[in-house]
Amino acid sequence: MKRIFLEQNDNIPEQTVSTFARSIFKQAKEYGFSQIDYVRLVNNILDFATENSQREYENSSKKDEIEKTFFKGQLPVAGRNLVIRKFERKKDLRQVENWLKEESGKYFLLSTATSRILSIKELIKNKKHILGTILLKQNNLQIGLIAYLNVDNLQKKAELRKIIGIPEMRGKGYGKESTLLWIEYGKRELGLKKIYLNTLDTNIRNIKLNEELGFKVEGILRNEVLINGKYRDVLRMSLWND
Repeated sequence: MKRIFLEQNDNIPEQTVSTFARSIFKQAKEYGFSQIDYVRLVNNILDFATENSQREYENSSKKDEIEKTFFKGQLPVAGRNLVIRKFERKKDLRQVENWLKEESGKYFLLSTATSRILSIKELIKNKKHILGTILLKQNNLQIGLIAYLNVDNLQKKAELRKIIGIPEMRGKGYGKESTLLWIEYGKRELGLKKIYLNTLDTNIRNIKLNEELGFKVEGILRNEVLINGKYRDVLRMSLWND
């Protein structure tokens, strides 16, 4: 049996690891795993981790080089590849409605206060929400939507949500760049002290991205939302601006 040596890594919070493990266990249990199947699962995960350890090490050593240039005053804000401007109903609504019909878009519309699916028109009408349209800088292609919901001017906090609507544009770093731009906009122009978000426990890519941006898990809301007939846990994460 091959012996594996691991270095101590304190970058990932214990609560996050526990959440992933619980999510995997729930899915495996529903599938009908036996005790020996769980052992096989763990062994496979260790094999995958060993095979990819060198690649992960190289990726983790690379510094993020996203350049941020901000216009004075209100929107738009611009980065290396993207521009975020104010959401314009006439220009943007039809495209956004199509994105939000997809499975990945439904959670964007989910009200964390009532667990009810809202409509994009309800979000637009609410003056406590600020919506921004994400555009590619090179050709002004509309690729996503980002928002601050329930902006609390007294407590200086708001909930962040985003969606990259075009599937071909995902996995290219645009989600990270747009979030960085939106965070800076929230801090500099809105004076936000706390930015928080909610993410499904199974959305591992999004959780990892949020942690890279400085968000920390505040808590886990057990069986918080019902999606496709199944209750799902939600992680509450936040970023504090000192």
